[in-house]
Amino acid sequence: MKKSIVTMLVICSGALLFTGCKKKSGDVWDDSQGLGSYKRASERVLWGSPNETQVAANETSSSFSSKDEDFIPLQEEDLKQQFADLAVPQPKDSPGEFGSSLPGIDGFHAPSADLASVFKTLHFNTDEYVLKNPEDQEAVNRIASYLKAHAHTYIFVAGHCDQRGPEAYNLALGSKRANYIRSLLVQKGVDPDQIHTVSYGKEKLADYSNNASAWSANRRAEFKIYQQR
Repeated sequence: MKKSIVTMLVICSGALLFTGCKKKSGDVWDDSQGLGSYKRASERVLWGSPNETQVAANETSSSFSSKDEDFIPLQEEDLKQQFADLAVPQPKDSPGEFGSSLPGIDGFHAPSADLASVFKTLHFNTDEYVLKNPEDQEAVNRIASYLKAHAHTYIFVAGHCDQRGPEAYNLALGSKRANYIRSLLVQKGVDPDQIHTVSYGKEKLADYSNNASAWSANRRAEFKIYQQR
């Protein structure tokens, strides 16, 4: 009897591990960046069922360091509220996946020449994901106009943060920034299938200096572009 019980536990544990490795559809994050279990937990916070959301919240809360108390971790309700107000359909096509008509994120390129004047880098205030600068808001309008006029142009919106605060916090904030820009573009009439998002948190700094000017430069959303022929 004891041997049977042990065998059943081993089988059940293996099944749980196997199913836990499956990728859900509609991922916001880019798996190629190696964001690991935090990325999957955050995706469940954004899109999961109530039970999954509670588990994900528990997973992410353990990632925050007590020494970074100046930074208030993004709460589950913050994430829910954002997507309650600004939720838009996720793209039907996942770049780089088998059968996709789009390459992975490495196949997208930084805007150059005339496109650089359209897809300008946008900047945020500390701990915020909403654009406050009128020039950035106008830039979003230009980006929306271009994408509506070029239906075969696809973009990645990459959310970035400055180097302060824990990694998990910045990954979540970078995701909010990227998805906020995506939501604005869709509200302005852009096809949701043209816009993909990724968060790099504080992994890819624009300026490695440790001062206010560098922090401001690093709190940004950048664009990568792919144009189908």
